[in-house]
Amino acid sequence: MVTSTHETSHRIFQDHPEVLTPAFEALGLPPPAKAIIEALTPDATEIKPLERRVDTVLKVEPSEGDGFLIAIEAQTARSSAKGSSWSYYVAYLHAKFGLPVLLVAVCRDRSTASWAAGPFESRVGNWTTQATRPFVLGPDNVPVITDESMIVREPALATFSAIVHSDSEDAPAILGMVARGMRSFDKATAKYWCEWLEVGLEDTPVQETWRELEKMVGTYFPGRGTLFEQTYLEGKAEGRAEDRTALILRVLEKRGIDIPETARERITSCTDLDTLTLWFDRSLTAGTAEDLFADDPA
Repeated sequence: MVTSTHETSHRIFQDHPEVLTPAFEALGLPPPAKAIIEALTPDATEIKPLERRVDTVLKVEPSEGDGFLIAIEAQTARSSAKGSSWSYYVAYLHAKFGLPVLLVAVCRDRSTASWAAGPFESRVGNWTTQATRPFVLGPDNVPVITDESMIVREPALATFSAIVHSDSEDAPAILGMVARGMRSFDKATAKYWCEWLEVGLEDTPVQETWRELEKMVGTYFPGRGTLFEQTYLEGKAEGRAEDRTALILRVLEKRGIDIPETARERITSCTDLDTLTLWFDRSLTAGTAEDLFADDPA
């Protein structure tokens, strides 16, 4: 099934092949910055009307060494038929372009990632004629965003990482860090990467979390009807305070933090945006609701 998350998980490589850095490093290959990379047609259909299509195909010409192809497949769940399809893709692309093929599977959960690593074999008895072993990009080898500077230095990898780790229990905190890091972007850059992430998280458990966090970034997408436009074209200061109050309570509730009535009243009665922003930052890691008010005057 094709979803927005599926499409974003492989399309990002077409525009930003630097996201392949973890795979290149693991394989000891030259990083994308030192290679010429171009997107090829993903169509693997032959004369007979049986359509086969790889998600993304890239041709890599390193500054040193021979060229090769990268076939990228976004996989959100196990599929009994996928092993034979992947074997076909590799064989077809190798025959068509005369270049070796690296198959990369992008997975958001560890169970699917473990399965996707294969091998997927064509065998008779003890004899294996063909074995396909994809390289998997997933939660175990895509770096987790640990500080805001990563968003500034490598926005493509940070965006991809947020999508890959969207099933993690730390996903709300990761997205909160992304939102804070994007505040340093100019309007056009923030618009670009927020749109990637909004679409990429559309089919994930943290979709609504990100839609709330987008209001904190401080930009909008004109004419698209997104949260940016709703918030920054129509929002007033008091409306933004209400949004931040609701977001703080939502984050605490999602993290299973008990909110005593006194703490809830203090949060909902606050109208100072700076204070609410501080409390929101603390809500991502707080152990109790009272931790939000640490060092604050009673």
